[in-house]
Amino acid sequence: MARGWESKSVESQMDAAEERRAAAEQIRLTEEETRLQRQREGLELSKVRILRELNESVHPRRREQLAAALAYLEQQLSGIT
Repeated sequence: MARGWESKSVESQMDAAEERRAAAEQIRLTEEETRLQRQREGLELSKVRILRELNESVHPRRREQLAAALAYLEQQLSGIT
């Protein structure tokens, strides 16, 4: 009895993996879309870092630099969409 259950479990796992693979192939992005997605993710991560530093910074000149960097990142992000 245990062997039958095990076989069905393995079979269902294989079916689930095949379904995920088929779905991934349907959603496959072009190289350009992938590049833009990675670029957007990098810019968004940088934006989070800049915002965190801006909240922690107390020196006025550093805050100016961070605000300028944030404006630049937002401009870049708006250009990707």
